[in-house]
Amino acid sequence: MTISVRAVEPADLPVVTRILAASWGGVTVVALGRGDLVDASELPGFLAADEGGEVAGVITYAERGGFVEVVTIDAVLPGKGVGRALMDAVRDRAIELGASGLRLVTTNDNTRALRFYQRYGFDLIALHRHGVDAARRLKPSIPAESDGIPIRHELELELLLPARG
Repeated sequence: MTISVRAVEPADLPVVTRILAASWGGVTVVALGRGDLVDASELPGFLAADEGGEVAGVITYAERGGFVEVVTIDAVLPGKGVGRALMDAVRDRAIELGASGLRLVTTNDNTRALRFYQRYGFDLIALHRHGVDAARRLKPSIPAESDGIPIRHELELELLLPARG
């Protein structure tokens, strides 16, 4: 399957909103800034499409303190290279911006994503014990469990990037 990726444009707002709502229960997410509630649909991002032009995924990001934070990543067609294509686009953008690296947060239950991030090259840099409790105060709709796993902790990961030459 061939995946194409392009920057999100204003006309993409309905599809971005639909994908975020399906994955995140709305467009509002708790960002890495520990205590930041952000509207991910307002962030810059990339949209992936399959060879037929059907939307295959979306990624949003924010520039923070010399790093680029991956705020959301959603592969509508998992296991088809969509996540990698989206992450490649954000990594390339971070390099263009001169960022030191990429950072993101996932939760302890998200084992599929954790596997993907580590295979991509991310390194676990912090465990925020009971970090989801703080996030849940900002966004009470965060579920208590997923697939029988209590959602309690945040795992922070980082991918260092080569210096721009």
